[in-house]
Amino acid sequence: MDRSQGDRLVEWDLVVVGLGYVGMPLAREAVRGGMRVAGLDVDPARIARLNSGISHVDDISDGEVTTLLGEGFLATSDDSVLAAADTVVICVPTPLDEDRRPDLGAVIGAGRMVADRLGPGTLVVLESTTWPGTTEEVLRPLLEKSGLSAGIDFHLAYSPERIDPGNPVYDLRNTPKIVGGVTGSCLDRAMAFYGKLVEQVVPVRGTREAEMAKLLENTYRQVNIALVNEIAVLCDELSIDVWDTITAAATKPFGYQPFRPGPGVGGHCIPIDPSYLSHRVRRLGHRFQFAELAQQVNDRMPAYVAERATRLLHRHGRCANGAEVVLLGVTYKADIADGRESPAEPLARRLHAARARVSYHDPLMDDWPAGGVPVRRVPDLQEALDAADLAILLQPHRSFDLSLVATRAPLVLDTRGVLPPSDTVERL
Repeated sequence: MDRSQGDRLVEWDLVVVGLGYVGMPLAREAVRGGMRVAGLDVDPARIARLNSGISHVDDISDGEVTTLLGEGFLATSDDSVLAAADTVVICVPTPLDEDRRPDLGAVIGAGRMVADRLGPGTLVVLESTTWPGTTEEVLRPLLEKSGLSAGIDFHLAYSPERIDPGNPVYDLRNTPKIVGGVTGSCLDRAMAFYGKLVEQVVPVRGTREAEMAKLLENTYRQVNIALVNEIAVLCDELSIDVWDTITAAATKPFGYQPFRPGPGVGGHCIPIDPSYLSHRVRRLGHRFQFAELAQQVNDRMPAYVAERATRLLHRHGRCANGAEVVLLGVTYKADIADGRESPAEPLARRLHAARARVSYHDPLMDDWPAGGVPVRRVPDLQEALDAADLAILLQPHRSFDLSLVATRAPLVLDTRGVLPPSDTVERL
């Protein structure tokens, strides 16, 4: 039954703006909690798929989408749903532009859309990752163009998303939720909302602290991945097994957390989030040197993998020019059908420049643009290995028969340290 809030009718407990890998899990958890939920997205094709029961998010099955629809979930591109919302959560993407500057176009667009429909008493929460100050300096002025004031007429808060796609242990409900409000009453309202969805809500002083916490988390990961990537390069030059070294160091029960090297970093967080903080710091006249150096180290890894591949071929009497090289797993993360910022793309470009004939096998990626480089897809793993001079294992998907990879390919460069080294298998 609809209920009134002031002089307006509230039909939806929650409207989620942006139905991607962040918005859809939030919508699912809210529906599970008994809320009336609408999802708003500007992509009509995505809306059509969802309303047909087809999921585009790895962690949500088609069956779950069908269940959500059966429980009243509405996916729509009609922003009129915002006028009847008790709570609006903005979960739109925040990529970088060609100069690696924050692109807040989607946040600004969502803010204007919400402002046009904003009613008294509504809670608005931004979950999109961004630089500290965005909620109050960018979103708040947009929303207040409605004639309503944040903290007085409506509530405004920031809560960073902490979705880890493919994680079988931690999901939205059992991952602590950080919340910061522009006023104390805004914080109280946001905590009450998230308290219905998650097991633990973590209040912070304000929106800037909440925004900064997200950037700190991923900058920490980026810096430590860069450290171990550089260690891996040094270990190779010193004839040291980096994987054995990491395993030994990880036995220390305090003061050390193991990170492992790889072909680079990808996805929607680690390669991007620290750049938001760098952008903010540059406005103060400083440089965020740790993050910028870590970015440089991680960005060099695809070139390093290409160099190692060339060396491996040479040691076995082959030249990169004309060699058949197959990339195994081109997504940014194992078992996730997401190619955003994948280091496989710059690696493919490097190999192509060396005149290698590059193909790929990945059951999760039927179509992989590879940054404009022509890369042929080989659907069958055994066929891909039989035709290759060298296989480069980038992501060890569960669907891969790793024993087949180790024994069938003439040469394997394992960038993830999951195969036992041998005369034909070399680990990064």
